[in-house]
Amino acid sequence: MRRHLNTLYVTTENAWLRKDRENAVIEADGSELGRVPVHLLGSIVCIGAIGITPGLLGHCADQGVCVSMLGRNGRFLARVEGPVSGNVLLRRTQYRTTDDADRTSKLAGQMVVGKLLNQRTVVRRALRDHGANASEEGRARLLSCANRLTDAARRCNREATRTDAIRGIEGEAARQYYAVFDDLRSQKDTAFAFTGRSRRPPLDPVNALLSFLYTLLVHDCRSALETVGLDPAVGYLHRERPGRPSLALDMMEELRPVVADRLALSLINRRQLQAKDFETAVSGAVQLRDDPRKKVLVAYQERKQEELLHPFLKEKTTLGLVPFVQATMLARHLRGDLDGYPPFLWR
Repeated sequence: MRRHLNTLYVTTENAWLRKDRENAVIEADGSELGRVPVHLLGSIVCIGAIGITPGLLGHCADQGVCVSMLGRNGRFLARVEGPVSGNVLLRRTQYRTTDDADRTSKLAGQMVVGKLLNQRTVVRRALRDHGANASEEGRARLLSCANRLTDAARRCNREATRTDAIRGIEGEAARQYYAVFDDLRSQKDTAFAFTGRSRRPPLDPVNALLSFLYTLLVHDCRSALETVGLDPAVGYLHRERPGRPSLALDMMEELRPVVADRLALSLINRRQLQAKDFETAVSGAVQLRDDPRKKVLVAYQERKQEELLHPFLKEKTTLGLVPFVQATMLARHLRGDLDGYPPFLWR
């Protein structure tokens, strides 16, 4: 099993990263904040106004450590990495597969089935953990949503033979899921009221938190795909667009409920985040403040360290390594070693 390398998140405004021998050194206001051996890192993520020296960038590229730059609200800006080392034959197979409508729809369908069933698990866990304290109407909405997600997964698995049809099923299921997302909160602080998904920009604290976590997750999925030699820009469910990591977004779909949604709900339900931890810009965009963002990053790293039994491999792994495992199985399927792509199903 692959070693679980760390991700270094740098959030201190106007911090400066430089290379000192084999270490990445973080400085701010003339003082050293910390240093980390580069060989222990899988990636570096800079959030906000962060500087980095060419020497450190070059060393990271040589060591296969990607450096990503995000805005203060978590929006992806840029990514620096070394020469592509993936197997060219695998990538050629990937490109040919995306031109095959039948194989594309099958892969997209499996990824969406994984997402729908994992969303259903999130809903069922909320019923199990907090159902006794919910209103009768709230329980009914959650039960109805779980049943509809089950039905959507069946239709996606058995009936949908075109990718557009799969996208339609996924979109309708997403609306049903987010329609009951507010019922998944056990604490009813009105500051965290959720009325629907809003992006670019997020218009409330819950959406701001979800968008930030989704950005972190797609970064991990992209890194995993590149590690096994796949092109993260060429996907099956998400249409290809310049600058869009379509395959990373595909893989993220089945992991969003498990990694991001559950973590967001835990942070809110345990009152680890408060209304004061968010700020609203003149444009109406809501984003995390600096210190709470660090708290979310710590929680995200801790979440990734949680152990579980992979449902397909029947081996113990950590949640943070699941993107790598799924990328490996996708590569094996494209090479012909696996008859199909097994999505990650959370228990």
